[in-house]
Amino acid sequence: MKAIVQDRYGSSDVLELREVDRPVPAAGEVLVRVRASSVNAADWHVMRGDPYFARLFLGLRGPKARIRGLDFAGVVEAVGPGVSGLEVGAEVFGEVEGSFAEYVCVSADVVEAKPANLTFEQAATLPLAGNTAWMGLRELQAGQKVLINGASGGVGLMAVQIAKARKAIVTGVCSTRNVEMVREAGADDVIDYRTSDFVGNGQCYDLIFDLVGNRSMSELRGALTADGVLVLSGGGSFTGGALFGPYRLIIQGKVLGPFARQRLVVLEAKPSKENLAALRDLAESGQLVPVIERTYPLTDAPDAIRHVEREHARAKVAVTI
Repeated sequence: MKAIVQDRYGSSDVLELREVDRPVPAAGEVLVRVRASSVNAADWHVMRGDPYFARLFLGLRGPKARIRGLDFAGVVEAVGPGVSGLEVGAEVFGEVEGSFAEYVCVSADVVEAKPANLTFEQAATLPLAGNTAWMGLRELQAGQKVLINGASGGVGLMAVQIAKARKAIVTGVCSTRNVEMVREAGADDVIDYRTSDFVGNGQCYDLIFDLVGNRSMSELRGALTADGVLVLSGGGSFTGGALFGPYRLIIQGKVLGPFARQRLVVLEAKPSKENLAALRDLAESGQLVPVIERTYPLTDAPDAIRHVEREHARAKVAVTI
């Protein structure tokens, strides 16, 4: 099968389209013929090996997981021993390493039926970004004020829609060119960070979902209510080349969390069948509509990752396979 393979860290030039062996499903797994995937910030962070400390886990000289891609939507091609509830021919979606390929093997425990009203490309944008948004907002209650810092990205736009589905009052932070897009996604208020600042403007929020990592801990906490919640989820717009990058906030959150008056939540968005089902229900009800900025074929996946890395893509970028 064809796949996008990486042997060493570097720019998108290190990514190559190659022929590799097709995987075989083990017990509890299904083999999926991938119809579409999508690009996440994690793809280029792994490609670059940034921030540098992450190489302790990813691999010192090159990534242990050599095929890029994390999201998939496709058709079940085969089922391994012990799998029930999934049949050959079923249209599914989910999250697994190595999805920039014609086939992936994935545990049946983290696969769900694709939303019936979405294309494969639309469905493939949901798993990682949608799961992150869903988990980041799980404590949000109806009527609460939430601020989403980085509202025009893949996670951010889904977070805006999920927050509105939960009947919250939503403020999105983004650049000038994305203000209308975030407003159309349902935000009650949009702050253009090029002309305004959500820090020190007199507004306080019940929950801040930080997807950028460009503000200090004290600034973010200062924009919270006394009993507010700060959810930290890395920094997709970080340009790389540092030891810790935006993960300094993650580290601070883990250290300060037990002692802070306000709740500091370091988000760990692990693949979840239940969350995929919730996202599917939102999509089928029309409350969550994926927004795709561009679509690339598998052969041009390196260009897709380059675009997300350099241009800070609006919404999601899909890859057809």
